[in-house]
Amino acid sequence: MEKVKFIAEISSNHNKDLVRTKELIHASSEAGCSGVKFQLFKIDELFSNEILSKSKKHRDRKYWELEETLIPEIADYCSKLKIKFGCSPFYLDAIDVLNDYVDFFKIASYEILWKELFKHCGRTGKPVSFSTGMATEIEVFDALNLLKKTNTNDITIYQCNSAYPTPIDDANISRINVIKSIVNKIQFSKKTNISFGYSDHTVSPAVIYRAVHRYNVSLVEFHIDLDGKGEEFSAGHCWLPNQIESVIRNVNQGFLADGNGDFKPSVSEYPDRDWRTDPNDGLRPLLKIRKSFDG
Repeated sequence: MEKVKFIAEISSNHNKDLVRTKELIHASSEAGCSGVKFQLFKIDELFSNEILSKSKKHRDRKYWELEETLIPEIADYCSKLKIKFGCSPFYLDAIDVLNDYVDFFKIASYEILWKELFKHCGRTGKPVSFSTGMATEIEVFDALNLLKKTNTNDITIYQCNSAYPTPIDDANISRINVIKSIVNKIQFSKKTNISFGYSDHTVSPAVIYRAVHRYNVSLVEFHIDLDGKGEEFSAGHCWLPNQIESVIRNVNQGFLADGNGDFKPSVSEYPDRDWRTDPNDGLRPLLKIRKSFDG
């Protein structure tokens, strides 16, 4: 199996600071990630007026917004580091703002009911991924059917729990098998590449290892912060670079253990073969070794 790829969700931990943003991208690359992802939203186009007029907490998310003017510089920096740049659009015009710069679009779990968002992202022809947190089977089925009718030939479906953070016993990663069964009910074009991923909010290495080695996900998405000072870190769902670097290294080393399946002694075992128990007397090593052994 090809090594699993990791996507670092920078989200709003950039704190509207370009220097910090680049540090987050660099840290993600150094940790072994193949891509980073941002969110492009405007509070006035994310929440209804009924909510914003009554909730200071929601109005204060204005300070979490990514400035559109930073998009070209982010794309250029990602290109220099040879790391993919993706973004979740939260208003339709954001797709046009991003289209010339991003390598892929990601649709967040809260937006799974918004058909126009799926259509607009798919029409770009770029890879589109989406999360299934809070969704039902029919909602995932409908989302896939929408993308099937667009220009995209690269779709990733992430198993996700949208609680921030997610309790480990709520991760429900076995639902990946259900997602695969939903895909099998849809007749995609042969040129369409379908991938399965896991979007993490548990901050648990064990959950990621399980998703990769038991359910064969090919992508893992996670939230990253630089130093615990990001806007979203206090919620408890973000990894720090040194934490995730260890997971990426270890999870991919696990694939080396598969071997080729040949049933014969390995190179590392050969020196010990003659020290096995001799069948004549039940003692170690083999008789031929005892005769020549000089200590």
